[in-house]
Amino acid sequence: MEIVLSGIRSTGHLHLGNYYGALRNYIKMQDNYNCFFFIADLHSLTTHPHPDDFHSGVRTILAEYLASGLDPEKSAIFVQSDVPEISELYVLLNMISYKGELERTTSFKDKVRQNPDNVNAGLLTYPVLMAADILIHRANLVPVGKDQEQHLEVARVLARRFNSFYNTEVFPEPKAFNFGDDLVKVPGLDGSGKMGKSEGNGVYLCDDETTIRKKVMKAVTDAGPTEPNSTMPEAVANLFTLLNIVSSKDTVDHFKESYNNCTIRYGDLKKQLAEDICKQTLPIKAKIEQIYNDEEYLKRVVKRGTEQARESASATLKEVRRAVGFRSFLGFDDK
Repeated sequence: MEIVLSGIRSTGHLHLGNYYGALRNYIKMQDNYNCFFFIADLHSLTTHPHPDDFHSGVRTILAEYLASGLDPEKSAIFVQSDVPEISELYVLLNMISYKGELERTTSFKDKVRQNPDNVNAGLLTYPVLMAADILIHRANLVPVGKDQEQHLEVARVLARRFNSFYNTEVFPEPKAFNFGDDLVKVPGLDGSGKMGKSEGNGVYLCDDETTIRKKVMKAVTDAGPTEPNSTMPEAVANLFTLLNIVSSKDTVDHFKESYNNCTIRYGDLKKQLAEDICKQTLPIKAKIEQIYNDEEYLKRVVKRGTEQARESASATLKEVRRAVGFRSFLGFDDK
């Protein structure tokens, strides 16, 4: 089976965008692909999380992964820092990465603009670490959004460059996984843009019912249509996108009709939207709480996933070291 890899940073909580935009598709993929899903704790170090929060962040994403439906019997679920082969490949790939090309990445330029006092080397080489995550398992397919396509191209460039430089064929060139009609872009509640972990515009899988209702009722709208069949402003269109994701067709049709004939009451739409979000997320929230507190289960999951990930990673790294020319006098490379 083709190898699929994806990871999420261990900061914040998973939200509706993560679930409908990615996780539901990952769950489907588990039966047809060799899947590696990881928690990107090394990536989170660029923002210098406090040590007291670091472990809890990893545990949070792990519990939310599992509660959402990722199955450790079908996929390797692991923590990035538990696989040291990733860090070694990261070092080797940095040696064939160039400052100019990394400075031109959109994500780096955005981070410099947003946080001019924290322009650390980890931000500059962030795409190289992403490439190491992908190439260490020789992944064929990587589910990515539009904002990550440039990073995937860096991985493709480094795979080609390494193979050419060392006259080898260790790395396949990873491709973006296209979900086709199943690809969903989930908007935020702030009237524009997508739902994000750091934007403060999301509904989280761990939110309780009261919190969900408050968030949805505060969502941005306008004064309402004044002419039949008016074009929806972005903020209102976003609410209908959310409604289309979580609600029945009859519900969506009802509110579309009321919008088009200028009788819509946004308060009623928001109440229905909050109700339907709760139906989808509250069962996941209950599972999150149960799994988060089951430390023995979490340990078993990570142990199993780490063993699978390290087996894959060590096989790749062995070929990489030979291609580079490393030969251990202590016989380590013969293992």
